Amino acid sequence: MEWKNVYRGLVMGAADVVPGISGGTIALLLGIYDRLILSINKLFSKEWKQQLNFLIPLGIGMAIAIFLFANAIQWLFEHYPHPTQFAFVGLILGVLPLLFKESGARANFKWQHFSILIISAAIAASLSFFQGDEAFIIVDINFMTYIFLFLSGAIASAAMILPGISGSLILLLIGAYGTVIHAVTEMQMDILIVVALGIGFGLVAMSKIISYFLKQYPHMTYAAIIGLVIGSTYVVFPGWTSGGTDLLLSSLAFLLGLALAYLLGRIEYKEIIE
Repeated sequence: MEWKNVYRGLVMGAADVVPGISGGTIALLLGIYDRLILSINKLFSKEWKQQLNFLIPLGIGMAIAIFLFANAIQWLFEHYPHPTQFAFVGLILGVLPLLFKESGARANFKWQHFSILIISAAIAASLSFFQGDEAFIIVDINFMTYIFLFLSGAIASAAMILPGISGSLILLLIGAYGTVIHAVTEMQMDILIVVALGIGFGLVAMSKIISYFLKQYPHMTYAAIIGLVIGSTYVVFPGWTSGGTDLLLSSLAFLLGLALAYLLGRIEYKEIIE
């Protein structure tokens, strides 16, 4: 088992709780995105045991983070919304230098790649114009509710694995976020199992699609990924603060996010940087 993935899963899981932050973005920051896609894609092949060595510790870390940090992150958003969001903006922006370097953008990107980058950024940024109700919780649970929650998990996880597209934000937009977060905090296992099954289905389906594009059109795919990451900063960006303590805390949080991205990048991308 690759137990180092537990800490990676903790970071990805904490990010996935936040509407606007993509677990795929964090996977890029941690240098495991290509391996994650490959492992999910080969989960139903003859090499499935090797993939579990990678995925199980990652899943354990993500589950721990979701259960431990869901309330903490909600508390931070309620009491320190600007600093919390600025910390994530810093974290996202800190991914970009590594991502440009890994994709070889300077040598490989041409006008068509930059066109795809701009379109992808616009698509990701446009999600900020849609509204959802975080407080909405489905109380009447029936068979159709379970179908809805399964499909919600599948759609959200398909988005979750795309850098720049937040699975939590998709849940929020389709009206399932409050129900899922409430199920996590209240340990409603029936809802959690149904959503988990949907997530598993969505991850496998989307990983096959992304794997195909990474093999056939690697530079174009990376251009789209970079655009999605850039566009996601607009979704997370809370607007400028009025000043005073909030401005100071937001500035420090932004710098903390950048520093964390740089530190994780130095650890995970050693071979690329050197």
